[in-house]
Amino acid sequence: MNLSLTFFHFNEIYKNGYTLDMLFLLKLIEENIDVKALCNDDTVDSHIKLSTLYQSIYRKGLITEKNTITLSGKKILEFLNSEESSVKLIKTKVSVNDFESWWKKYPGTDTFTHKKIDFTGTRSMRVKKDECKAKLNSILAEGEYTIKEMIAALEYEILQKKENSYKTKTNKLSFMQNSLTYLNQRTFEPFIELVREGKKIVEAPIITGGTDI
Repeated sequence: MNLSLTFFHFNEIYKNGYTLDMLFLLKLIEENIDVKALCNDDTVDSHIKLSTLYQSIYRKGLITEKNTITLSGKKILEFLNSEESSVKLIKTKVSVNDFESWWKKYPGTDTFTHKKIDFTGTRSMRVKKDECKAKLNSILAEGEYTIKEMIAALEYEILQKKENSYKTKTNKLSFMQNSLTYLNQRTFEPFIELVREGKKIVEAPIITGGTDI
């Protein structure tokens, strides 16, 4: 593993709150070395220090829970390979509007009206906003999904459940998870695949003369 730095690179790294040992650990992860195993190996004298360092780069958003490098982490590694003075290191920030756009799309309750039929629910579905924000930001930082895909997947599932409710005359939205569970269990993933494949919901025609439930 090669890690060569000029003073310019070192200065930019330092100004952004990173240390050389953080960069070294990040490079090890990039090379698919099982750093987590080293941190948990109590036969290694430095495992406690390694574990503390590992948690530091996780808290700074450089790696994910799955021990993969985030967009911010990749940006740092790319910066190290850039020519001196050609570019400055700027921390990647998740847009506040990204979360708010997703949050507003999530159903507030499982009570809704679809095609002039009222469906009565019993519970709130948007819960623990701050925890949802942190989780969504963490998911976006992984770089696997965009906010546009997250919103499209959410809209797909909501419409699917509303259409099934209309067809069966039973409230299918009541089976949808609350917002935090939805994110923690990554329920959006199969719906993102459907969106990427260009799948569409076939909407049933409005039936006239129906009875509200």
